[in-house]
Parts: sequence; C-alpha cells; structure tokens
Amino acid sequence: MILVWLIILPFAGGILAWALSHRGSGWPRWISLAAMSADMVLALLLWAQYYPRLGFTTTGQWLIDFERPWIHAFGVSFHLAIDSLSLLLILLTAFLGVLSVACSWTEIQSRVGFFHFNLLWVLAGLIGVFLALDLFLFYFFWEMMLVPMYFLIAVWGHERRIYASVKFFIFTQLSGLLMLLAILALYFIHGNTTGTYTFNYLQLLGTAMPPSTAMWLMLGFLIAFAVKLPVVPVHTWLPDAHTEAPTAGSVILAGLLLKTGAYGLLRFVLPLFPQAATEFAPVAMVLAVVGILYGAWVAFGQTDLKRLVAYTSVSHMGFVLLGVFAWNELALQGAVVEIICHGISTGALFILVGALQERVHTREMERMGGLWATVPRMGGVGMVFALASLGLPGLGNFVGEFLVLLGVYQISAPLAAWAALGLVSAAVYSLWIVQKAFHGAVQKERRIRDLSPREMAVFTSLMAVIVWIGLYPQPLLNTAKPALEALQRPPVFTSSPLLQSSAPSPVGERIAIIEGALKVKSESEPLIHVSRFTFHGVH
Repeated sequence: MILVWLIILPFAGGILAWALSHRGSGWPRWISLAAMSADMVLALLLWAQYYPRLGFTTTGQWLIDFERPWIHAFGVSFHLAIDSLSLLLILLTAFLGVLSVACSWTEIQSRVGFFHFNLLWVLAGLIGVFLALDLFLFYFFWEMMLVPMYFLIAVWGHERRIYASVKFFIFTQLSGLLMLLAILALYFIHGNTTGTYTFNYLQLLGTAMPPSTAMWLMLGFLIAFAVKLPVVPVHTWLPDAHTEAPTAGSVILAGLLLKTGAYGLLRFVLPLFPQAATEFAPVAMVLAVVGILYGAWVAFGQTDLKRLVAYTSVSHMGFVLLGVFAWNELALQGAVVEIICHGISTGALFILVGALQERVHTREMERMGGLWATVPRMGGVGMVFALASLGLPGLGNFVGEFLVLLGVYQISAPLAAWAALGLVSAAVYSLWIVQKAFHGAVQKERRIRDLSPREMAVFTSLMAVIVWIGLYPQPLLNTAKPALEALQRPPVFTSSPLLQSSAPSPVGERIAIIEGALKVKSESEPLIHVSRFTFHGVH
C-alpha cells in the first residue's frame, strides 16, 4: 500500500490545496509542502529499509509489488512496483517537489490554489510513471501529467506562454500517440502469440515477433521518449517551454519531466525490444553526441539566461542517451548518476534565474552585470552550480559524465572523444553565466536584496546533495546496481509456431542478444556485461 500512498498524497494534496484556497493563499502553500514532505519521508523510509539489501544483492528483484484487477476483460490491472531505479527517481521527485513548492512561495500571487493543484498533479503523474508496471496504467500516468503541466506554463508563464504551452502539448501528445499505437500493437501481438491478452510489463517481456515488426514498435516507444528527453532534432519545444514557464514549472520540466524519457528508454525500449534497440544503438549514440555538442554550442550563443540554461539540458541529457545505448556497466551507472545530478544542478540554476528575475526584472545577462558585490550569497550559489554544470571534479555531474565517457570508450573511442568536447564547451558556457551575470560591468546602481533564509535553505539542500554525490557516489551506485543488472538480463522469449524462426532461443546463460553486434562478457565476470557495437567508419 505504500506505493499507492506515494501517488495518493500529491493527488489528494492538490485537490485539498485548491478546495481550501478561499481561506487564504497560505493554505495551498502549506498543504502542498506537507503533502510533498510526507512523500519525501515515505521515499526515504523505503530507501533506508532496502539499502542494506540493495548494496549486496545481485538479483535486481522488485522491492515492493502491488497489483489489483482493474479492467479484467482487457487484461488491464492496477499494477505498481518499485525497484532500485524507480526508488532513486521517486526520491528525486519528492525532493524536487518540496523545493518547487518552496521556490514558488512568493513568486505565485494569482490563483494560488489552482497553481498548487496543477503542480501536485504533475508530481503525482510523475510518481505514477515511475511505478507503473502495467503499460495501460503507464500510459494513463504519462498523459495525465501533461495537462497540468500545460496549465502551469499557459496560466503562470511569461510573455509567450501560450505559444510555448501549445508547442509543448502538441509535441508530447503526438509522440505519445505513437507510443499508444506501439503499446496496442504489442498487446495484440502478445495475445496472438500466447493466447493471453495483457498489458502486464513482466509478461510482455520477451514477446516474439518478426524483427521488422520489433523495429517499428521500438521506434514508436523511442520517439515518445526521445521527445521528452529531448533528443535533437525533436528538442525544439524545450527552450520555449523552459523560458516561458514559472520557476517551479522549469524545475519540474528540467529536473523530472525530462527524466521520464530516460526512464522509458531504460525500462521499456531496450528490455522489450533488445534486438531492435541493439541494431538502432549506433544511430542513437551518434544523435546523442550531436545533441551534446549542439546543445552546448547553442547555449553559448544565448543572451537570455533562462534560455541558456534550457539548452544546457539538451547537452546534458545527450550524455544520458549516450550512456543508455552504450548499455554497459560503466555507461549505465554514469547515465543514472547524470539523471540525478542534472535534476539537482539544473533545477538549482532555474531557481537561481527565477530569484534573479524577481529582483532585477530581466533575464538578459547583458543587463545583469556586477551583481556579485550587491548579492554575494546569490553569486556564490551561482558559482557552485555553474561549476557543477561544467563537470568540476568533486561535484556530482562529473561522476556521471566521466562514467559515461569511460563506458562509451569501451565501445568507440572516437565517439567518446567527440562527447568529451561537450565537457569543454560546458566549461565555456558555465563560466560565461558567472562572468556576465555576476562579474560583468555594473549596469546601474541597484538596491536589491540577497537570498532570504528560505531561499538559502533551498540552495543549501541542493548543494549538499550535489557535493555528497560528487565526493561519495557509492551509495547512489549501490542503489542503482541491482536494477541495472536486472535490466540487462536477456528475456526468455515467448513464441508460437509462426514466429519461432524469428525469436531467439530461450536463454539459460547470459548470451549475446545479437551475435557480432553485442559482445557480452562471461557470467563469471563481475556485475554487468560490457557491450560493443560496431560503428562502420567510426570504430
């Protein structure tokens, strides 16, 4: 039941915040803070309970599984489960959820109850996405979180909020429709193959189908997740949505919504369609490197501070895509660390930009110069998270990006070298932020206040996490390890006489998914297999 409560608390909190908003603007704020704090406590209790086991197990079993019949005639169930990967993302969601409420405390002054209703329902949808093991339920939560996100941008956004919110909604809805078609096709293929029609993820693993069919279905899932990640060239909704969203909306977008794309790749694309994903991996990894370099280059050309930070997300999430499709121990661990640390560091930068805009009423860096002398605490916070964004050793982002590069180097040294250029570019745009906003020429005499105790509490908690992961990432790596091992375990394929020729034989030992495309170490070697893809003309 604890998994149900993780979803119910923000759902109910959002309704209560809106219902009691007539009593005063403080009610929705405190109700929302209480709901997300309770979720945070539950997530921490789960982690504290299972971490000792997570550190030593190698089975990757589900920690908690909750299933009840829902629409029995169509094979739909209310099926929630949590493994170590879901647990990390639930922790991140609850943590950033609390901080999103805190950072919007004074920014949102109109329709406060409706704002917190939408904010908490987005968070509830995100938690549902990370817990759902029924594909129908997963799609329900996937679509459910988009509507309140649309309202957050359209109602409380900035000048071009309608354009940005509509663009966000169209991109995500159209890509979600492709995923729905792929889910339904997989449902019918599995039913025709086995005689059992179900949306249960665990039963759909290993569904046998012709390779061409698997490729089309894999692309249906992949496009939906690539739009959310986002991957160049389907990234164009992101800068507009980030720039126009209120601060809390930007934190949720960068810190959590983008992570649903990475989670979808890890949970669904590669486990459900291992052969098709392996064949597509070289293309995906090249797109990842293009995104890393493109995002960094375009970020450097921005004058709007919020838009600059938005483009850094395109670059950073390229490392995640690269690590996922490298599909070896180091790269996968790096991808998970980058998922968490990008959420922390970029979320912090968006909160900082929101605090600056609230004080100087502009996002143009050319009009911000010389702020360090006026707001030294804000300048110090900006320096810390700019250094985290560029991947400074000792801060969490460095761990994730370095592990990804090590993992990719085992597959293709040239690709790793090109991706490493992204780190150099990150240093340029990150230091550009600090120099232009805080150390440039003083534009005019300003009397603005420095960070308040509430804001310092928010930034201190974010800094503590990013430094902790940077100096001692082992608890995070230990937590992620069982799920990553389980995801890499090849599925046992279901088959029918018509499909036996196209389905790999059942596996008793760890074997290559595709001979010649994926080289796997023997079972006696530690942890997770190391895969090697052949890049014609690159390797």
